[in-house]
This record gives sequence, structure tokens and C-alpha cells, in this order.
Amino acid sequence: MRTFLILLGAAAAGALTLYAFAPWRLFWIMPLALAMLAELTERLPKRAFLVGYVFGVSAYASNFNWIYISLHDVAGMPAWLAAPMVLLLPAYLAVYPGLACWLSVRMDVRPWVRWLIAFPALWELGEWLRGWVMTGFPWGAAGYSQVTESPLSGYIPVGGVHLVSWLVALSAGALALLARSGMRSRIALLAGLAALWGNGYWLQSLEWTTPVGKPVSVALGQGDIPQAIKWDPATFEQTLRTYYQQVATTHADLMILPETALPVFLDDLPSGYLTMLTGDAARNNMAVATGIARRTSDGRGYLNAVVAITDPKQPFYAKDHLVPFGEFVPLPGLIGWIYQYMNMPMSGFSRGGANQRPLTLAGQQIAFNICYEDSFGEELIGPAAHATLLANVSNLAWFGKSVAMSQHLQLSQARALETGRTMLRATNTGMTAIIRHDGEIAAIAAPDTQQVLQGLVQGRTGMTPYMRVGNQPVIIGCLLLTLLAMGLGQWQRRRAATVG
Repeated sequence: MRTFLILLGAAAAGALTLYAFAPWRLFWIMPLALAMLAELTERLPKRAFLVGYVFGVSAYASNFNWIYISLHDVAGMPAWLAAPMVLLLPAYLAVYPGLACWLSVRMDVRPWVRWLIAFPALWELGEWLRGWVMTGFPWGAAGYSQVTESPLSGYIPVGGVHLVSWLVALSAGALALLARSGMRSRIALLAGLAALWGNGYWLQSLEWTTPVGKPVSVALGQGDIPQAIKWDPATFEQTLRTYYQQVATTHADLMILPETALPVFLDDLPSGYLTMLTGDAARNNMAVATGIARRTSDGRGYLNAVVAITDPKQPFYAKDHLVPFGEFVPLPGLIGWIYQYMNMPMSGFSRGGANQRPLTLAGQQIAFNICYEDSFGEELIGPAAHATLLANVSNLAWFGKSVAMSQHLQLSQARALETGRTMLRATNTGMTAIIRHDGEIAAIAAPDTQQVLQGLVQGRTGMTPYMRVGNQPVIIGCLLLTLLAMGLGQWQRRRAATVG
């Protein structure tokens, strides 16, 4: 019964993490939930992996419940197959918190070493690994819960989201130790937490990049085209008309349309449509970029691209970090049969290539990323270093009216903070937004509506500390802390043997 109650507590703590992220943004829940995980692990050390695993399954199933909408409601997968498929991702991701708890206990060290040195380092190493292994899935990392309401978000330009994930786990370890410590230790722990979080407030006041050039007016189209009809030939003309009207009636220096806004290959657009679109844009003296699929140069594949259609040369950015199962099929011989149960057009994209140069539009150097590419901060460093603005084009119609839109917005806010640059988000159904270089939202369009969001933005130049060093210092630091905890454990055992 005791084991059952502890596992039930771990599941409850994991489920609570949903509210730490957008749209609720109750950032303080994350360190409290991890502190609860630490306490429960301490109470059931022989089942440490199971405690962490149950926490992880509950947390990731709660946070990513929108996968069912994508598979069943939109792609048409039968419920009997969609429901177990939804659990596959949390079942895999939960291995990492399970290992963090198990390895922390296995070290057989003093509690302060376990929860202030070993656990935070192991937790962060797990988050880094799950953002890299099998192309990676970093959504739901603890650091994102701190964007931007928490003082800890001030550390993001310094060491990225991974540094903040480690700080959240460190804070959780300190909270877990409070109940097990004497008065002097409690005072020291509280003082350390106050210094850590207070320093975050100070870091938020620093400017890491500088303005460059004049502000430009931008317009971000949101077509609100349901995924169920997006690729339907019967609604094709309606979709083209929607975006044509948005372009024709907009006055700005720059306009960006969402991912695959025009649901056809670039060279298959109806005769005259592109001429009309670019003609109206030219009359308004407006540069336009749109998401649209285009064929590779050899004609054998196709790319998920953003094309600067008002430039006669039609320069483009092509998505490089593709979504497994959505944009390419991993292990097709093993799992390809699943696709007979789903309606997923355009699921065989080719990669665009790493470190593509920014596109020049309206006098700005714009580093584009598509869909969940803005989940991978380190991959954006190279393009951002040469850019004055960042832009994300997405189509989250796959996830209906779920929290996926808000969670994705929070990822973009983190990228703006890491690079010190404004992030423009043009999405099909939401969240279309203008995010300032400090991660704060300057303007946002109501989701699930057809509209054009407009605003004035400032290009910026320079490098944040994170852009100079990437994730390596945090990862190496966590590896060293893990070795330190192991060394302290060995020293403790040798000393005990000597005294004995």
C-alpha cells in the first residue's frame, strides 16, 4: 500500500507540471513538482527508477495530450490505435527522469550531495539527451516553464534553456532538503535560493544585443485554414483567395505568411496567381515571404520551404530538422503500415541543409525556422548570428484548439531570449505573435481567427553569451558534477571503512 501511495504521489506531481507551462505559466509549480519527486524517491529508494518513470509518464502524457488530436481527430487514425500510440512518446521520454532518480540513489551519497549535485546534473543531462536522441524532442523541458514570468528566465541569454533546467532542478533539490535539515542548513539553503533567483532578476535588466538600422513595419498572416480541408482540391481556390486578400489589403514593409500557406508546389501555382500576388505587394512597396512546398533542384524530392516571392530570384529557406512520423517516416519497413490508417499528405520531405543563410527582406536579414525547429536552440545560433530578426512559420492546425499552440509560443520566446532578437511568428491557426528580443510578447493575434497581425519591430545585432558558447558548458559542467558526486560517494565509503 505504501508503494502504491508513493507512486500515486509521483503521478500527481507529474500531472501538475502541465500548469507550469503556457498557457497557465505557473512557473513555481515546476521546482515544487521536482522537489516532490525527490522526496518521494528518498522514501522509496529501492524503486527509484519506477518513481521517476511514473512521474515522467504522467508529466509527458499530460503535457502532450494533443498528440491524440493530431492522430485521431485530424489524421483520422482509429481510436483503438491512436490511444496507445499517444502513450508511446511519454513511455519513452519517461526513461530519462527514471534514470535520473535511479542513478541519484545508486550513488549512495549524503542527501545534500544527492539532491544538490547529482540529481540536478543528471536531470539536465537527461533533458539534453532527449532533445538529441532519435532527432530529439525537447518540448516540456523544465527550463521552458520559466519563460518569461520567472526570474530564472534572466539566465537564458547566458546559458540557454538547458542552464535554466539545471537551475530549476537545483532549486528543487534545495527545497527537498529543507524538511530534512537543521536550522543552520535551512538558513543556508534559503539564502542560496534567494541569491540564485534574485540574480535572475538582475540579469533580466541587462541588454545583450544592440539595435541596428531603422524599425520596420511587419504584417503576419493568419489564414485559419482547418487541416481537414487544407489539402482538399475543393477548397484550394478558397485558400488562395484568403491569402491573396490578406496580401492585397495590407500595407507594411514586410509580410510573412504561415507554413505551407499555399497548399501546392511553388511551380504548380495557377498561372497568374503569383503575378497578381507580387504585383499588389509591389504597389504597396512590401516584401512578402510565404510558406510553400518546392521541389528539390534534382526534382526527386520536395522541401518544406519559405520563399521570398517578391524577389525575382525567389530565394528560400528549406526546413532541415524534420518531424519524425510527420515529415519523414523513420524505419519505413517496420512502421510504414501505420500510415494506411492516417490521412497525412506531404509526409516525405527532404532536408534543406544546416546553417542556411538568412533571407534579405525589407532591409533586414531574417533567419527563418519552420514549425518545431524553434525547439532546438543551438541549431538557431549560426543563422541568428548573421540575422537581425528571427521568424518562425508554423501550421499547428494539426493539434486543434489544444495547448500545443501556447506551448509552441513559449518555445519561440525562449529562442528570442537566447539570441537577443525579435521573433516573428506567422501561423495558420495560432499563436501568431511578435516577440521582443527580451522574450516578452509585443503583440499577438487571437487564435482560430482569420487576421493579419501588424506591428513595428527593431532589428538587432550582437551576440549573447549563449550564442558564443552554446550548450557545451552546461553539459560538460553537469558531467563534471556527476563525476564529483561519484567521487564524493567513494570518499565517503572509504572514510567510513577507515573509521570502522
